[in-house]
Amino acid sequence: MSTPHPAPGTVKAVSSNAEYSFTKPNRGSIRLLAGLGVEGDVHAGVTVKHRSRVARDPDQPNLRQVHLMHDELHEELRAEGHAVVPGSLGENITTYGVDLLGLPTGTLLRLGDEAVVEVTGLRNPCPQIDGFSDGLMARLVPRDAKGRVQRLAGVMGVVLVDGTVAPGDPIRVELPAEPHSPLQPV
Repeated sequence: MSTPHPAPGTVKAVSSNAEYSFTKPNRGSIRLLAGLGVEGDVHAGVTVKHRSRVARDPDQPNLRQVHLMHDELHEELRAEGHAVVPGSLGENITTYGVDLLGLPTGTLLRLGDEAVVEVTGLRNPCPQIDGFSDGLMARLVPRDAKGRVQRLAGVMGVVLVDGTVAPGDPIRVELPAEPHSPLQPV
């Protein structure tokens, strides 16, 4: 039995974790803090918090404050035998009905009544993904017909405006002025 889909442009689930862990438990709501990220989440902060990036340069700005992933990807992965649900791949916000991977850099996502997240780039997943489900890394970072790497594991963003986000909240997309810049890994 499948669960009904929310309306297009909707928050499906929200997740956070105060400790380093691959997955993030679902929550009833999360609070986004401008310039920091998800309140109480291990990846919140002005400077980068992802361990591999801290090792390279702990003072670089945190362009990965919020991780968003589309639930349509979860559905595809489940159909292929990967036991994924919202939060299992470390995302903070699971969306439905928004083409996250097709957005240009600088897109604003208005989440719920208040919060605004600016999309900074594509998530470049780490090899821990294969520890979650064998073969998942190759599935999320395949090569296209011309041999170019594709990154399918969602997008990253920074919080511009504080706000609480909960499942069922609408997502409104505001594209930046043209010309648009395609998303790059951050």
